Amino acid sequence: MTDTLLAASRLRVDDGRVLPIDVRRWLAPADEIDEALLDRVVGPVLDVGCGPGRVVRALRQRGIDALGVEIAPTAVAIARRWGAPVVQRSIFERLPRRGQWGSALLLDGSAGIGGDPVALLHRVGELLGPSGLVFVEMEQPGVTSESLNVRIETATGTGPWFPWAVVSIDNAEPLAAATGFRVTESWGHGQRWFARMDRSRLNGARNEGTGETPHR
Repeated sequence: MTDTLLAASRLRVDDGRVLPIDVRRWLAPADEIDEALLDRVVGPVLDVGCGPGRVVRALRQRGIDALGVEIAPTAVAIARRWGAPVVQRSIFERLPRRGQWGSALLLDGSAGIGGDPVALLHRVGELLGPSGLVFVEMEQPGVTSESLNVRIETATGTGPWFPWAVVSIDNAEPLAAATGFRVTESWGHGQRWFARMDRSRLNGARNEGTGETPHR
């Protein structure tokens, strides 16, 4: 099963471009960049588009109540086999504990789900509690945000076309403003970039001394 996921997986855009996807990292345990993000979350945590569930497992190991949401059956099967609680459905379908989640995660490209980041963030907002947080992994500065039509290609087959989006950290502020959130922290760690969005009055950059780069 894992061999199928690892077999030269990539996203093909309908204009011919190819977007790499880091399946090996998704199948590995949570790394130091993941753990640094998880230091910031408030439980319970909903991991949207959780894939094989590495972050859900890491949260549970910390004693934080967490649930993954994933539509791909192969990824769900791997997550469950490794002990991560995951529901197999779309984020836009009915989900448990609506209005009660402390944090939601959109990592590993999950900000692109559905091809409409504004609609996705509105939906996530419906699931969060009144002071809920969203942690969004985004593309690096300078990347153009865009809506796309893509399909997954591997060495063993090609999937159907579906809507997707590329979301740059440069667009974090307008995306938050359009969906009732505000960006209270944004940072880069290695080649990965993140924004924290919330509805509270708290506003502080907590990235000094962490090896992270604040985004301005």
